[in-house]
Amino acid sequence: MKNRSVPVDAVLPHVAYRDVAEAVAWLSRVFGFREHYRYGEAGNESGAQIFAGNACIMLHREREAGDWHGRNLCPQTLTIFIEDVEGHCERSRAAGAEIAEEPHETVYGEFQYAAVDCAGHRWVFSRHARDLAPEDWGARMAGAARG
Repeated sequence: MKNRSVPVDAVLPHVAYRDVAEAVAWLSRVFGFREHYRYGEAGNESGAQIFAGNACIMLHREREAGDWHGRNLCPQTLTIFIEDVEGHCERSRAAGAEIAEEPHETVYGEFQYAAVDCAGHRWVFSRHARDLAPEDWGARMAGAARG
């Protein structure tokens, strides 16, 4: 299955910034990234999706210290695409991973869970559950996001 809101099938990096709009502007101007969409409150966006060539990168606002089980967070997360999310979660839990988010379907059409590894890095294991256009769950496409 494909999902227009998450157009990759291997690894999707997530990078945290204090100001998502500022990061999009800088990354676009300096590195030539192309914005696809933003989400969250206009003017105080909580995330964005950008492209460079075929690479897709998710940006998100830094989270407060209490998020994700109170850990000090690395400024990045990796989403790995797999088929058996539930089985993977149970095997990871049994082997000692801290489960930060139980398996669930997201508003943007992914079925996923999140775990924290031995060094405090956050990993998300996901599969496409539904094909949703970003507008279907409230994202604003790049033209609308800049306006």
